[in-house]
Amino acid sequence: MLGASLPLHGGDISAANARFGVPKEGWLDLSTGINPFAYPDLTQRAEAVRRLPTAGDAAVFEGAARAYYSVPAGAALVAVPGTQAALQILPLLRPKCAVAILGPTYSEHGKTWRMAGHDVQEVNSFEALGDGDVSVLVNPNNPDGMRYDPRLVLELAEHVGARGGWLIVDEAFVDTEEGLSGAPQAGRDGLIFLRSMGKFFGLAGLRLGCVICAPAFAGKLRDRLGPWSVGGGALEVGTRALSDAAWILENRLRLSQAGDDLELLLADTGLGVIGGTDLFKLVETARAYEVYEALGCQGILVRAFAERPGWLRFGLPGQAENVARLKSVLATF
Repeated sequence: MLGASLPLHGGDISAANARFGVPKEGWLDLSTGINPFAYPDLTQRAEAVRRLPTAGDAAVFEGAARAYYSVPAGAALVAVPGTQAALQILPLLRPKCAVAILGPTYSEHGKTWRMAGHDVQEVNSFEALGDGDVSVLVNPNNPDGMRYDPRLVLELAEHVGARGGWLIVDEAFVDTEEGLSGAPQAGRDGLIFLRSMGKFFGLAGLRLGCVICAPAFAGKLRDRLGPWSVGGGALEVGTRALSDAAWILENRLRLSQAGDDLELLLADTGLGVIGGTDLFKLVETARAYEVYEALGCQGILVRAFAERPGWLRFGLPGQAENVARLKSVLATF
């Protein structure tokens, strides 16, 4: 049965090879929420790769990011080498304290705070987040896609911030959700937003993200990151992607349709969707182990959860041939 032998995260092809063997057709990896229609222009000037990135390179990227995320003038934006880097650093910027995380959610939030010695509690209601010295919210949530009104998020930030606390809002999957991001209201002390280039833009290997926060906090974060924390090539590609308004609009429309199509495909197989976003769908079924194993044996990897044995998360299959491959295997159930 599903359990401790499962990978800790999606996208672990090495673990999939060990469990199922190497498929002849190659893996169709649906275990992440990464856009399969990734931003296409990955051109990097040789100079950007050969020399150290400059403060000017970072400033150009951060300017493009500020515009894309609608960051107000009173807030700071810091480029980071993937939001995972921010998750590792944030617990080091605060004395030991009580951390409330709305779960179930992305496990690295709890893991990094525990590793730094903080008292971490997973809470099951939005209201309970107000009890922590640090509160962590993923919006929309991974893996169930729960969404939280940004007005309520800002009210929570005021409540937590009034006593010197932090509210960390992970918006890794918010790019497809119009009006859901709280970044346009960033800038107050203790309110921290995390944004990723890996999901919506499909550039997970670029290792590039942003922290949006109060200016004083940004200074502390930059000190911890040190110089040259993001490579010049990543900054160059990221700037171009964030500035490509036509591609961004087209991508939103394409992902919306692809998400709807995946939900219908799963429903036709009797796998009812209980949550998700345009980038992934979560199903709950008593046959989760059977489905996970059967798909894996056919070279299709989905995300299973040891702590939620009835759940499976499906990412978008992408191209038509991948959709057909998934449909063919699901039809055998």
